[in-house]
Amino acid sequence: MDFAAIRSRIAGAEGRLYWRSLGELADTPDFREYLHREFPEQASEWNDPKGRREFLKLMSASLALAGVGACTKQPLEPIVPYVRQPEDLVPGRPLFFASAIPHGGIAQPVLVESHMGRPTKIEGNPEHPASLGATDAITQAAVLGLYDPDRAQVITYRGEVRSWGAFLTAMQAARTAQAARDGAGVRFLTGSITSPTLAEQVATVLRDYPQARWHQWDPVARDGARMGAQQGTGAATSAIYHFDQADIVVSLDADFLSCGPGSVRYQKDFAARRRVTDDNKVMNRLYVVESTPSLTGAKADHRLPLRATEIEGFARELSGATGGAAPGGEPASVPRPGGADIAAWVAALSTDLQAHRGRSLIVAGEYQPATVHALAHAMNQALGNIGTTVTYAPSIEAQPTDQAASLNELVADMDAGQVEFLVILGGNPVFSAPVDLRFAERLQKVGLIVYHGLYADETAHLSHWNIPATHPLESWADMRAYDGTVTLTQPLIAPLYEGRSPHEVLGVFTPQPDRRAHDIIRDYWTRAFEGNAGWNVRSANGEPFRNMDAFWRRALHDGFMAGTAVTEGGPATPFVPAPRPEPAAGAAAGTAGAAAAATPQQQPGPGSPPAPPPEAGALAQAQPAGPPAQATGVQPPAQGGLELIFRPDPTIWDGSFANNGWLQELPKPLTKLTWDSSAWVSPRLAEEHGLDNGDVIELRYRGLTGRMPVFIVPGQPAQSVTVFFGYGRPRAGRVGTASAEARDFNPYLLRTSDAPWFGEGLEISKTGDRYLLATTQPHQLMEGRAPVRAATLTQYADEPGIIHAMGHTPPRTLTLYPEHEYTGNKWGMSIDLTTCTGCSACVVACVSENNIPVVGKDQVLKNRQMHWIRVDTYHAGDFDNPETYFQPMPCMHCENAPCEVVCPVAATAHSSEGLNDMVYNRCVGTRYCSNNCPYKVRRFNFFEYADWTTPSLHGLRNPDVTVRSRGIMEKCTYCVQRINQARIDAKREDREIRDGEILTACQSVCPSDAIVFGNLNDPNSRLTQLVAQHRNYGMLEDLNTRPRTTFLAALRNPNPELEPAPPAAQRPGGGH
Repeated sequence: MDFAAIRSRIAGAEGRLYWRSLGELADTPDFREYLHREFPEQASEWNDPKGRREFLKLMSASLALAGVGACTKQPLEPIVPYVRQPEDLVPGRPLFFASAIPHGGIAQPVLVESHMGRPTKIEGNPEHPASLGATDAITQAAVLGLYDPDRAQVITYRGEVRSWGAFLTAMQAARTAQAARDGAGVRFLTGSITSPTLAEQVATVLRDYPQARWHQWDPVARDGARMGAQQGTGAATSAIYHFDQADIVVSLDADFLSCGPGSVRYQKDFAARRRVTDDNKVMNRLYVVESTPSLTGAKADHRLPLRATEIEGFARELSGATGGAAPGGEPASVPRPGGADIAAWVAALSTDLQAHRGRSLIVAGEYQPATVHALAHAMNQALGNIGTTVTYAPSIEAQPTDQAASLNELVADMDAGQVEFLVILGGNPVFSAPVDLRFAERLQKVGLIVYHGLYADETAHLSHWNIPATHPLESWADMRAYDGTVTLTQPLIAPLYEGRSPHEVLGVFTPQPDRRAHDIIRDYWTRAFEGNAGWNVRSANGEPFRNMDAFWRRALHDGFMAGTAVTEGGPATPFVPAPRPEPAAGAAAGTAGAAAAATPQQQPGPGSPPAPPPEAGALAQAQPAGPPAQATGVQPPAQGGLELIFRPDPTIWDGSFANNGWLQELPKPLTKLTWDSSAWVSPRLAEEHGLDNGDVIELRYRGLTGRMPVFIVPGQPAQSVTVFFGYGRPRAGRVGTASAEARDFNPYLLRTSDAPWFGEGLEISKTGDRYLLATTQPHQLMEGRAPVRAATLTQYADEPGIIHAMGHTPPRTLTLYPEHEYTGNKWGMSIDLTTCTGCSACVVACVSENNIPVVGKDQVLKNRQMHWIRVDTYHAGDFDNPETYFQPMPCMHCENAPCEVVCPVAATAHSSEGLNDMVYNRCVGTRYCSNNCPYKVRRFNFFEYADWTTPSLHGLRNPDVTVRSRGIMEKCTYCVQRINQARIDAKREDREIRDGEILTACQSVCPSDAIVFGNLNDPNSRLTQLVAQHRNYGMLEDLNTRPRTTFLAALRNPNPELEPAPPAAQRPGGGH
């Protein structure tokens, strides 16, 4: 790939050049071949008379086939009536239940749609303060995990099926043996716990077995944030950010729009300050300093790519300029970024921050060390942001601890033969533990291992007892959201398999070993209601409850307990363990540190300001050294060379969701890669090593060796390589298990306990092998057209008509036919490109709502993915640090739809309310409509993608949406089933459909409220007001298609002191 030619093309473009992929910019042979398949040369010309006659024959045959289209054979679906039908269950009417999906131990509040006792769709809980009705992509896909046929289904002991009673008997014998030694050989390993009930159970077990130990480990542990808050405030606190109050936001490697416990609410609050209207031309400003391109960086007004090791040095420079902690005194090993650009950035940021004291916010990244977090806390205090844009509250985790040190302590005890009985609740440490700990090898020294998990995974394979876990949608639980609100999980369906909840498994080690989860949780909150557990839940919103039953019914109805947020005075998660004995002589390094970290700290009140910032010398020691590497062959950290950065995969996370087909086929943000992971390299590094997308490289890091396919990502720091862990699993089910070749692409094989997120000393080399990557980034190109329109806030304020000047809109009188009048409802949609963050939650929501199938990697490579809405990514500007724009693309529902006039059987036609409808039983699969759609939003079923053979998947499907068969074209319908239901409700109540009553699946899930659906004939509707904005435009309007889906142009708010104001916006540059 000729990178010099690419840069020259960008520099020489007339106007603003938007591009989607490197292949498009370089005009590579592969890209030209793909483009020829999608846009055959001279496809619009048909001069052969014989060819025209053949076409007429085919048309006649198609018209004849249209008459038998309704004879499509549908699979048999036996219907069995109720003997005694539940009173509140009406066939055809779904019920909704408030519940929660845990992620990293934190509650993601949801409303679950249930059809006839089957959970089918997840929505956000609009009443819950932690989300206000939105969810993320992973939460949306949880319903598929419920019906996963590869879940662990039976209790086993050494591979043989056992009963729950047999397990209780075995555990009773083990408990008796350990009771004589006060549990000295017992260890519990869990992830982070925020459940008050589960925390009390752990504390009870530790009091009964005072020599036992509880360890915590999550491969995406927030140790840096946890310890940074401890050092910055002097107590075990959590920082809670209020982006809706911030005029200036500075991100120090923090991807707060897509990662972290509060990302959903943070997206909503952040987007609220970027929603520009003709009457309110004001928006916040975002500066991002980051080591890996992210969604937050893509939305930045200014973005500075730095190595991860340089973020701390930049933070020190900025801290000194803003009056925070003194920048001097740090260790010499801390790299300090230099150059005129850095100085200009520090000067501009400090000026802007000082000008917005009390209205600014500095956020440190989850994967940065504690030092950076402590510096951010100190700067927020110096700028007067405490109490406005950031508040501090007690930690919601039970016994917050340094999880890396905790796992090191467990491994040292296993290696020393001190662990006789290990209980693992969730997680998959055999796969995800740092490679230097040799966890799988040490695990085999444990006499008895009980594993509780959803799948028979890598850890289950090495365990003695395997207890299937219940899915959150089939179990009782309580947990806390990021703001501390206690949230309840309630079952919508009886357990599909012989699963047990963590409460029931942990209850085995208490005096009442066979209690159900509901009874355990209800008992805890009964005592809490009576005031015996440190909670004040006797009233909600100032209204007292009559009794415990009233409180419990309200909590189940709402899905959460009002007033329990730590920001509203709710307490830290109560945890009173037994006093820990002194560590034995000769214990591994890190044991004492872990014990100290596990000691409960003084909890501040909600919103309390942090303690005075520590001195610079103390800040330099904020990140503990940690124990030495445990494995032979792992070298100590090195300085210099390339930098290796570790991140969780944006779709399958740490590997926990590897068997979820929806997430595997969801195009990852920025790269649009599906079904695989890759190593991100910068264009400059690729140029130095002669790399192209799909080239396999060898990574040599601290004596370890790994292999990864390369993906070239504009905006990646020049000397950094980012890898995403979660792939390469040998035991993940039929969807997630890696092939023999892809099994080597496992970044966990390079990840060590003392450098979990980044480190220097990486060397790479090209192996000569190639690996086929399935990316949708070059799919559905709009050849020769640039659909994104963007400007700066200043340009838009000075010249509101600048957006319309970027394109041509034909007059509506440009036709010989009278325009059709829609006298009733006239449906349309508006998508705000300024607030859209590209999170792709809308894609998964659409898949779940509309029964969209998974097609697999091979079909994605052939451009046959079935998503009805896609999120296109466009880049512009500097090739090494471009601006990035996201554009969701559903069907446009054109008034002059090009697809309709070419369909020979009228399978696609307009409804009386302006929808571009699909009549499935008429479609004969000519695909003319897809060829004639300039937006490339139609999908064709080349095969029978729907799975009718797996029984558990039958309950997943939405009964309101037809399951399409082979040979059928499909596309976005504006969720017509929801429109029809709202029409029925309005007719029954003798009224018109209200504005906002219909929420399409993509709209209801969107955390940034970027999508609005409504009635264009209602002058007071929110949609009508948005369409009237000067920012509104229709994509490819010059084709006179009159799309009903329109866009609000993307705006940025750059600081004129940091970089010169861009030239006046022009019509975007074209493609080819």
